[in-house]
Amino acid sequence: MDPQIAAALAPLLGWAVHGSVLAHRLASARRDPLTGLHTRAGWTARAAHCIRRHPSAVVLLVDLDHFKTLNDTHGHAAGDAALVATADRLRTWCGRNGTAGRLGGDEFVAVVQDLAAVDLDALTEALHQPLDHNGASLPLAASVGVCRLAELPVPLLTDALATADAAMYAAKGRGRRGSRLPH
Repeated sequence: MDPQIAAALAPLLGWAVHGSVLAHRLASARRDPLTGLHTRAGWTARAAHCIRRHPSAVVLLVDLDHFKTLNDTHGHAAGDAALVATADRLRTWCGRNGTAGRLGGDEFVAVVQDLAAVDLDALTEALHQPLDHNGASLPLAASVGVCRLAELPVPLLTDALATADAAMYAAKGRGRRGSRLPH
């Protein structure tokens, strides 16, 4: 190869490698390292896109019930296993119809294009299946709050999250272990 061409290509190759490293770091920052779900930032971008394209989209908030007790009783490895299992179950439930994320701690979030495309009872049932961990069957339970964007005066993600949050706490108030649609 001509030395002048090689000298001209070297900086371009360096910038390409640098760009690739930065893209990888950004993608990693938008994924929760434990569960592989989107972080708040990554999920919010995807949810906003979904809401713009699908006016019948639905936002869900999921909070594990009695997570602190499980973590304190069975250890952090069991707590991590519960978080990973919950993430897997939520991701599977969303399938190609939506996107799941982990807000932090034991709080998860999802957006689906249309509630008619998925079965909310199936999600609740999946989230309440025991977890096999180190030979023990650990009970899992979650409260789910749901907000249909079509029922909001203005379909904003922040309002949908607030409505789903209120519905989730209403589900917890009913004795947990369930899902709740707002009135």
